[in-house]
Amino acid sequence: MASKYDGLARIIVQNVGGRDNIESITHCITRLRFRLKDESKANTDILKDTDGVMTVISSGGQYMVVIGNQVPQVYDAVIQVGHLQDKAQAPEGADSDEPKKKQNPLNAFISIVTGVFTPLLGVMCACGILRGILALCTAIGVMDASGGTYNILYSIGDAVFYFMPVLLGLTSARRFGLPDMEGLLIGLALVYPYMTDGTHDISNLFHIPVIAPSTGNYASTVLPVICAVAFAAWFEKKYKDHIPDTIKLFAVPLITCTVTFALTIWIIGPITAYASDAIGTFFLWLADLSPILMGALVGFLWQILVMFGLHWALIPIALSNIQTLGSDVILVAMFCTTFAQTGACIGIWMKTKDKKIKRLCPPAIISGLAGVTEPAIYGITLPKKAPFFRTCAVAGIGGAFLVASGVRCYVMAGLGVFGYTAYIGTDGNMSGMITAIVISLIAIAASMILELIFYKDAPEKKDEKKITAESSAASDKAETIVAPVSGEKIALSDVNDGAFNSGALGQGLAIVPDNGKVYAPCDGTVTTFFPTGHAIGITSDKGAELLIHVGMNTVALEGKGFTPEVKQGDTVKKGDLLLEVDIDAVKAAGYDITTPVIVTNAEDYADIVPAEPGKVQAGDEIISLL
Repeated sequence: MASKYDGLARIIVQNVGGRDNIESITHCITRLRFRLKDESKANTDILKDTDGVMTVISSGGQYMVVIGNQVPQVYDAVIQVGHLQDKAQAPEGADSDEPKKKQNPLNAFISIVTGVFTPLLGVMCACGILRGILALCTAIGVMDASGGTYNILYSIGDAVFYFMPVLLGLTSARRFGLPDMEGLLIGLALVYPYMTDGTHDISNLFHIPVIAPSTGNYASTVLPVICAVAFAAWFEKKYKDHIPDTIKLFAVPLITCTVTFALTIWIIGPITAYASDAIGTFFLWLADLSPILMGALVGFLWQILVMFGLHWALIPIALSNIQTLGSDVILVAMFCTTFAQTGACIGIWMKTKDKKIKRLCPPAIISGLAGVTEPAIYGITLPKKAPFFRTCAVAGIGGAFLVASGVRCYVMAGLGVFGYTAYIGTDGNMSGMITAIVISLIAIAASMILELIFYKDAPEKKDEKKITAESSAASDKAETIVAPVSGEKIALSDVNDGAFNSGALGQGLAIVPDNGKVYAPCDGTVTTFFPTGHAIGITSDKGAELLIHVGMNTVALEGKGFTPEVKQGDTVKKGDLLLEVDIDAVKAAGYDITTPVIVTNAEDYADIVPAEPGKVQAGDEIISLL
């Protein structure tokens, strides 16, 4: 099915270096996350200037294209138009014929954490919100904490946290290239009743003493299972080729899981569990020693860390604090960041005269209240720089006040307003939540007022010398484009595809063809010829970059009915036959044959004048470039 994001998707795939340069692709709340074989092949500047793309970030071994709230739809379109089904959410670290790229330790760590935790974030937040709502209901007396309704709902709300090692065993296995079932088995073994109920002897293994984590068992730990699965993946690759094929089916998981579990109980578990405890205790100690410093530092830096994906370094620590220590202050310190961004957008919306910025503000405000700040950061505050750092300051002050007020986070709940219930104490005390609500509202007001006072629209620049030079250059490039097909001309705005009718891909017109012969509309070079034959890119001798797209979503035909007569890189003359299309077959398959002819580098021209709607013959003039 055609998507209005197909055009944007094609631009993204082409400018990350094409399908062959993509190792894997996944997405989070607002970003497409690519692993590229060679990032130097990506056209970052072009992507940043593309409508629908907020910005591009390269960090932690990932090439991130920031889209905003529409990222799931854009992701689906990228998968479809780029034929990337085999690379969608591919396991990071899985075997590949391509050489692995070396990463510095920090990038490698960030890559591991994002790969392991990203798949769980949605359900973790959902369960945290449910637990928070249950805590709120029992605190205000509308639900009995010992009743059936509470117990049943609490089961689903707590399941993801209780069985965290099991879920992390699965996601870690996918990250490190271990079979899913082996990762699950390692996680399941760590929470098996013998290991957690306290009634069975687990003090030794083969008479070698076993040191339990500070919590008494591994049910509430995070790092041990991740490190265990990482070891298992490495270990299995070292020996599995030496196991006879006749017994490999059961021998490999038997050896891998048994050896890994034994080493986890003896070495990996105790070391990682205590290291995690030590880091968590440090943050709590720092919060007790100087809550203002700790809250201000994390609050101020959080948005900067998010920009580069470095906040992932703190997420496991915060989660571990909640699981092992019962509460956390890192998530408390960062809580005001989303509200500071929201307040800034409100202030800018009220003050700006820039229509584009004014149009961006409402969706950014709504997203910010829900805890998703990328639209606000990349679309509004960061491009202006000063508003962004003002929001960092407000977030830092808010974080300092929250931590200094003794607020603690007890569950991994949602973001923005959906995070309030995370601050209800395990005893039902709602003072932390009330404090969080008050300070977050103050953060919104403070950021709004700051922007009302200090925000200024960028002054319009009028450089007559530059205008004259541009006009002269434009006149040198002036040319006329002729119709590549015969048929009925229609306005681009009437095309049934958002990427074309919005002008996102360029300016021009469209033709509903009455035959399947597609000719060159100018003298130039075939710079792009999609393997499916449905789209042709030509750069004219004068520099016009043209796209002829035969039909809507015809990429799904995978070349059926399309017979190319030239190939990418060929030099062509106006009127040369480029492509033959079986129009009847395309129509019979249910596809719209409307063929946009657009100038994709429209910004290089003073004006682009398409012909009026009506009948046209191949070779007739249809677009004037001035």
